[in-house]
Amino acid sequence: MAITCPKCHYDNPETQKFCGECGNPLGGEGRPRFSGTKTLETSRQTMERGILFAGRYEIIEALGVGGMGEVYRVEDKKVGQEIALKLIKPEIAADLKNIERFRHEMKFARMISHRNVCRMFDLGEDKGTYFITMEYVAGEDLKSFIRRAAPLSPARALAIIRQTAEGLAEAHRLGVIHRDLKPANVMIDREGNVRIMDFGIARSLTARGITGVGTIIGTPEYMSPEQVEGKDADHRSDLYSLGIIMFEMLTGQVPFGGDTPLSIAVKQKSEPAPSAKKLNPQISENLNTVILDCLEKDRDKRPQNAEDLLFRLRKIEADFAPPERAKSESGRGEKTDSGTWKSSIAVMPFVDLSPQKDQEYFCDGIAEEIINYPD
Repeated sequence: MAITCPKCHYDNPETQKFCGECGNPLGGEGRPRFSGTKTLETSRQTMERGILFAGRYEIIEALGVGGMGEVYRVEDKKVGQEIALKLIKPEIAADLKNIERFRHEMKFARMISHRNVCRMFDLGEDKGTYFITMEYVAGEDLKSFIRRAAPLSPARALAIIRQTAEGLAEAHRLGVIHRDLKPANVMIDREGNVRIMDFGIARSLTARGITGVGTIIGTPEYMSPEQVEGKDADHRSDLYSLGIIMFEMLTGQVPFGGDTPLSIAVKQKSEPAPSAKKLNPQISENLNTVILDCLEKDRDKRPQNAEDLLFRLRKIEADFAPPERAKSESGRGEKTDSGTWKSSIAVMPFVDLSPQKDQEYFCDGIAEEIINYPD
């Protein structure tokens, strides 16, 4: 049974003590709140299908509600293209400093053009309502995928994390950090490709001072120690969050849990990260070391950039590469040193036959799981 967050209306598993989207405590108003990530709320009525917003965007469906506001799939009637539209909550937009920050950072986020990053388009305003437009990605968010399929096989998890790291590498190259990287902000599209979402609260490394020191932005489960302390966060904070995502994909749980967002934030700052391999023996020593390195409290001890992390991930991923296709395609299997033939199978592509044609990314995953299943 899912527990709906009373603040952002995100559906959480019944075992969760706080919202995985906005960090709000679940199951009682008496629990202490983590004031640094407090999400402001609005009673705005959800817009229905067919409504034309701002004289340009026709509502197709509501996609969800997050910490910043409501997200819709819309058709941009001006260009005849489906995009995503995020309505910023009035209480957030009422602070002109927030709008200034969004506008400033949008200029940098729009520069990111990469296959593993969702494109950001524009910050607009209509009759006092501010909104952000971005690329619409059809598929499933990684948080939902983890809930359904975790723990993932090391090969599957590596494919996802490597693509995420490639998108981060391009963003960091342009001087943009995410600062709120979490599974809910990572989409797996219908082709099985990873897309990082929501660089809307990212800050340019080359333009400091828009967000004051001491302001905490993020979700406690995925925040770096420096973010918890309200310190300036750089690209290594994203790599810390990436380490938590790796841990969660491979074990089915986050490394630091607690009854309240505050208790989790304290652990992010003070407790050493547990070993993922102890929870999932299928994880190799090399991969476990990479995860622990990303989760170092001291950012100087983490991988210093996404390219360094990618180099290590690719080396580990090579160990999970399937055997040469020729051996399987021959129909005879693999010849052993003794001269006998070892049985093998050829895995043919799976085809999406669903009416909606929205299961292609599962097809790729099934084939990969079969190919890499242990002997």
